Amino acid sequence: MTSVFNFTFVPWFRSVAPYIHKFRNQTFVVGIAGEAIAAGKLPHLAQDLAMIQSMGVKIVLVHGFRPQVAEQLKAKGHAAKYSHGIRITDSVALDCAQEAAGQLRYEIEAAFSQGLPNTPMADSTVRVISGNFITARPVGIVDGVDFQHSGVVRKVDTAGITKTLDMGAMVLLSPFGFSPTGDAFNLAMEEVATSVATALQADKLIFLTEVPGIRMRPLEVACEDNPIDTELPLAAAERLLKDLPAANQPSDVAFYLQHCVKACKNGVERSHIIPYSVDGAILLEVYVHDGIGTMVVDEKLEELREASPDDVGGILQLIEPFEKDGTLVKRSRTEIERDVGNYTILEHDGVIFACAALYPYPEARTAEMAALTVSPDVQGQGDGERVLKRVEQRAKAAGLDSIFVLTTRTMHWFIKRGFVPVDPEWLPEARKRKYNWDRKSKVFVKKL
Repeated sequence: MTSVFNFTFVPWFRSVAPYIHKFRNQTFVVGIAGEAIAAGKLPHLAQDLAMIQSMGVKIVLVHGFRPQVAEQLKAKGHAAKYSHGIRITDSVALDCAQEAAGQLRYEIEAAFSQGLPNTPMADSTVRVISGNFITARPVGIVDGVDFQHSGVVRKVDTAGITKTLDMGAMVLLSPFGFSPTGDAFNLAMEEVATSVATALQADKLIFLTEVPGIRMRPLEVACEDNPIDTELPLAAAERLLKDLPAANQPSDVAFYLQHCVKACKNGVERSHIIPYSVDGAILLEVYVHDGIGTMVVDEKLEELREASPDDVGGILQLIEPFEKDGTLVKRSRTEIERDVGNYTILEHDGVIFACAALYPYPEARTAEMAALTVSPDVQGQGDGERVLKRVEQRAKAAGLDSIFVLTTRTMHWFIKRGFVPVDPEWLPEARKRKYNWDRKSKVFVKKL
């Protein structure tokens, strides 16, 4: 039994180690829906966040309290009122929100104070510090509706939060803000988390929510073991938002996605939507390659994009040296002009530094990735992986199950990135007919 445990533990720990190094001294803003706390998930969430903090991550935790406020209102016989997807906070609702926030803050601080032996928090010391870090202003009157004590974020005390994080403490924020006159305003947790992540230029914004993530692909082409999209480029997420109805409920697809997009557009490189229903969801999302929810990524898409006819000359210039030394198969200008829509390129200041083409074989639910090229001037900087990820996303969006490559010199690069060797007989019939048996290219396949 011990040998089996060692056999599985050691590779797992080694696979996690790069993420531990990568995230050390980074800042994560984590928004926890009040529903997660109501569902009894707080003890395990506290343990997981404490572990992440112990590995050098700076954490700002923002809690929601929708169900808790609803419960307080119900107990007082007062109906909840909403308009435009925003709570109308009258004096009774404000009292309920303050009571709910106080109770939740107490529960959260208690959860992080655990230190029982034989638990993940044994011998841990997690200081949780709250404060008036958020300045707010009233929503006001919109379309004739007076939102009273409901507000929006006006300013984030970045200096105060940063100083607190640098002390080694975790910052806890309730969805409240205060005006310079001392008035309190009820805010949305999602807006607070997004505003704080943007103000801090956090490395990650993470929402622990009721929804499992975002699915762009229709069910019939979604992966069976993961029906959601684990990674959405910012541009794709923006397009999806335009096609979705306005979000008024947390269960609406656009509800959390709109905040992820806003954060990424304003400098937060990665925003996540993950389900609190899965035990250890935040650990799975942060320390496992594919994650468990949906990550919106700002990929600097002005650089990474699909090619246009104007890019043919740049593609030819990039691949020509590799054609001459035999790394790539020779392609004519006519061929590239014909297939230019299949190419993904990485361009900076008008110069193409990397490219790859995707040739689908829909009948076999696969596609060939060809002409993956990175300029010698930038090799070793991860540009090849960026192009590969985009090509994988294009293949997924087309409903394909895999991509394959033919190579004579870069086998190990592809193996390292999840490709496995197969016999040339595996190739789709249409591609097999064009296979150059004299060149003896190796065939590698990656499942999507």
